[in-house]
Amino acid sequence: MKAGTRTIWTFAITSIALFMVVLDNLVVSTALPVIRVDLGASIEELEWTVNAYTLTFAVFLLTGAALGDRFGRKRMFMIGVGIFTAASAAAAMAPSADWLIAARSLQGFGAAIVTPLTLTLLSAAVSRERRGVALGAWSGIAGLAVAMGPLVGGAVVDGISWQWIFWLNVPVGLVLLPLATQLRESNGPDKALDLPGLALASGGMLGVVWGIIHGNGDGWASPAIVGALVAGAALLAGFVAWELRTPQPMLPMRFFRNRAFAAANGASLFMYFGMFGSIFLLTQFFQTAQGYSPLESGLRILPWTIMPMFVAPIAGALSDRVGGRPLMALGLALQAIGLGWIAYVSTATVGYVSFVAPFVLSGIGMALFFAPVANVVLSAVQPEQEGKASGANNAIREVGGVLGVAVLASIFARTGGYESPAASRTAWCRRSGSGPSSWGSDRWSRS
Repeated sequence: MKAGTRTIWTFAITSIALFMVVLDNLVVSTALPVIRVDLGASIEELEWTVNAYTLTFAVFLLTGAALGDRFGRKRMFMIGVGIFTAASAAAAMAPSADWLIAARSLQGFGAAIVTPLTLTLLSAAVSRERRGVALGAWSGIAGLAVAMGPLVGGAVVDGISWQWIFWLNVPVGLVLLPLATQLRESNGPDKALDLPGLALASGGMLGVVWGIIHGNGDGWASPAIVGALVAGAALLAGFVAWELRTPQPMLPMRFFRNRAFAAANGASLFMYFGMFGSIFLLTQFFQTAQGYSPLESGLRILPWTIMPMFVAPIAGALSDRVGGRPLMALGLALQAIGLGWIAYVSTATVGYVSFVAPFVLSGIGMALFFAPVANVVLSAVQPEQEGKASGANNAIREVGGVLGVAVLASIFARTGGYESPAASRTAWCRRSGSGPSSWGSDRWSRS
């Protein structure tokens, strides 16, 4: 296969795989009210339906990159796609919330193997002078997949059923597997697996997230919650200490001595915190407080979610000329302004037109950030360290998403929640003290 043809094939295969696994970050968000009724799930179980995926995704990302370095990137990419496909089928057949949460965890593990390897496979197939454009497109696809999740989920739930959110992954995965045999095999220089680091990071994140999600129900001062938060924080501190002293760390702390690497990852954490948490709650707002269907809810967020499709490729090309940091700073500023604007106008009776401008502004900011961040991160390390660097960036972004959903959903549940129409109205109308006069039990049952 010629070099140009191989590059095109690599970009197509990795892009489809990336879109598939990243889409599942928030594809269930618009289906949560339906899943709540169908499976009898509590608000904590609904949070775990999202966070089970993002949490396993986050903590295993660095291991996914290491597995590719050790056993072959193409081989592990195909294994990851296979695990994700099988877990999608299991999620589609879930008879209970616990089954669905377990299947989502397995999906996250498969996605954690696939995601960093799409970046390293693509980076190896593209010449260095064109890497900014290619990685800008890669980041744009990832951002678009995250943002399109609510719309795709809403369309599938309205058109078929929530189970088909997961069934649709199965034929895509089965097509990708034979196509992936055309990829070129490669290995990384670092073949060590940091299992103690993985255990510390996994346990620490699980403790913190579990404590945040269950804090309202169990009481923030209860021994179980305080113990989970303290133990989680201690394990994360132990993870940092271990990574500083082990000769083969899964997350080399020396990377953070580079200011560009540290700043890009810190910004990624906060960008995903705000984006994941906001989209998770907005899709519920449109359904529970304003009575729209899942598809109608997803369509109303489209002015926000569609922006990366148009802006990210342009921003990726610009990043080669002006550098990534100015674009990232501008993107973060626009996202912050947009989210503040959304918060300012949000009441249960607000008209949809009030959301359009801040949605567009937030979408442009999201795209400007997504496009250059991968290039900034990879440019901050040596070529042989790109696998771990990309895994670190993806892991930190997912941690931001996990915390965003957990923290904002916890605040939402604290101020009312959506376990009943009255409770939901209290949560959404906290600012204005009023709700839609026509909102009643018929809308709640329909959502």
